[in-house]
Amino acid sequence: MRIVSLNAWGGQLHESLMRYLVDVESDILCLQEVTRTHDARSEWLVYRDHGVELPQRANLFAEIGAALPTHDAFFSPTARGDLFDGDRRIASEFGLATFVRKSHPVIGQVSGFVHREFSADGWGPHPRARNAHCIRLYNYESGFAVTIAQMHGLRDIEGKGDTPARRHQADALVELIRQVRHGDERLVVCGDFNVLPGSVTFDALSGLGLSDLITSRGHSDTRTSYYRKEPRFADYMLVTSAVEVMAFDAVAEPEVSDHRALLLDLR
Repeated sequence: MRIVSLNAWGGQLHESLMRYLVDVESDILCLQEVTRTHDARSEWLVYRDHGVELPQRANLFAEIGAALPTHDAFFSPTARGDLFDGDRRIASEFGLATFVRKSHPVIGQVSGFVHREFSADGWGPHPRARNAHCIRLYNYESGFAVTIAQMHGLRDIEGKGDTPARRHQADALVELIRQVRHGDERLVVCGDFNVLPGSVTFDALSGLGLSDLITSRGHSDTRTSYYRKEPRFADYMLVTSAVEVMAFDAVAEPEVSDHRALLLDLR
């Protein structure tokens, strides 16, 4: 079974991103920063915030779904706010997307907020709302159930250090996982956590028997050349001891975002 986690960066590197998502042949694809817009006339829109402008694919969720017809698609928005087509404001949703190969039935799931609540009338104040999506699926080929959770952690302009909000976020993630996971079955947790190694986030997750594959396997960079700041930790993938890791990588090439894809093969 192959799991890929990636912050899709709103599809800014669209052509290379789409090619990679097809070619990687993941069974479960966990994506952060995905857009969905119901009435866009253009393929590209612009996000504007305090003088910053970022191009965004208008409907990245639908595009990936069309490119992966063998997968079931799940979208978990954090907010609906304005993107721009020239001067025209267009309401667009932003959040998590999970794609699961149809040969692996989803037998349980929950989506919930780990920071703030859903904002229907704008992106909301900083640090903006964040959520997590947890699924439980069955692997017919190997004969086991596995729970997989992804989270996009809150972004704080003060940095990636621990705060009370990040402690709450970690506890909320653990609670969501416990709603879906059965007993001590296999568990994988991944995403763009926006924290540093040694964060209280990992203390909370260790209570579920999880250990981090990024730091434990010597990876010191989860960003690409499109990200030019320090520190370069943001993305993580954790597993329990019941997960047999066949291969794991923070993929340096191809570059499909300002984050590296995290790729796990397990059995």
